[in-house]
Amino acid sequence: MLKNPHIKAHTKVLCVIGHPIEHSMSPVMHNAALKELSLDYIYLAFDVPPKNLKEALLGFKKSDMKGINVTIPHKETIIPHLDQIEPLAKKIGAVNTIKNINGVLIGKNTDALGAKKALIDAECKIKGKKVLILGAGGAARAISFALSEEIDEIFLCNRTEKRAFKLAKELEDKMKIPATGKDMSKETLESLLNDADILINTTPIGMYPNVNKSPISKELLTDRLFVYDIIYNPLQTQFLKDASEIGCKTLNGLDMFVNQGALAFEWWTDIKPNKNTMKEKIIEILGKK
Repeated sequence: MLKNPHIKAHTKVLCVIGHPIEHSMSPVMHNAALKELSLDYIYLAFDVPPKNLKEALLGFKKSDMKGINVTIPHKETIIPHLDQIEPLAKKIGAVNTIKNINGVLIGKNTDALGAKKALIDAECKIKGKKVLILGAGGAARAISFALSEEIDEIFLCNRTEKRAFKLAKELEDKMKIPATGKDMSKETLESLLNDADILINTTPIGMYPNVNKSPISKELLTDRLFVYDIIYNPLQTQFLKDASEIGCKTLNGLDMFVNQGALAFEWWTDIKPNKNTMKEKIIEILGKK
């Protein structure tokens, strides 16, 4: 039972679901923004194993959960359980944000715009570039579709090659961009990195608590790469440390995370949050770890 004097019977509830979920900074970020705006909402985190996803969503409908963020591993598998999906999310095939309107669950993807804006704000030149993405899950789908409007070619590497190949085929069919799906072997990565300008990690490798792991060997990196890791906990992953040490320009996942969160927040509440407040609160909490 929640014992919070600020939570009342009419307090609206927002949440994030995933499995595992203890690493998520979504509650920290959103509750800071809600408090600053004096909105009568509370944001919670729920660990939802894949086998319980359908049941959880039915519970959210009945309890009138106003908004739901979706993280690993549910961004793709959640789609059949939703009532409506916005066009971009349908095209991407992944949902990271849901709005509950009178029991109708509407899916949206704010990862795509959030990631692209983070790269642009970091002065990463996208137009005409070749991008190598590690992973082929929901985040990889969002980022690859968002960038494919401007880049020249995209390479996708995943532990399961079949999944990378499937996403590459979709990008070619829907976005008319040259795309290649491969495995994540050292030989494959070495070959593709010879052509890539931007390297993006969308896998959870290196995420807290496994902070000493990296999705790629340091020896494969070159200083001409722009290296982007969408992980934000820790802020400096082993992958980014390795890239920085050899002279790469790097970007962590914090700005993407804040951007997508702010877009979701505004969709749920019709009010723009202060992104600086959201970002500073996360940095404060991570700094205490």
